[in-house]
Amino acid sequence: MDDSTKKSASPKTAADKPDKKLKSDDKQARLAEALRANLRRRKSQARDRRDQD
Repeated sequence: MDDSTKKSASPKTAADKPDKKLKSDDKQARLAEALRANLRRRKSQARDRRDQD
């Protein structure tokens, strides 16, 4: 089998890793903010329920 018939996957380069890390960091930051917002909302709802009783 010669080189022209081999299927080659896209080469992984060192330049790909920092980009993926940045995307992962962005995702982590978005998830952390979403969790904080969810906690604030839940605490507010709990306070409202407590005040109604």
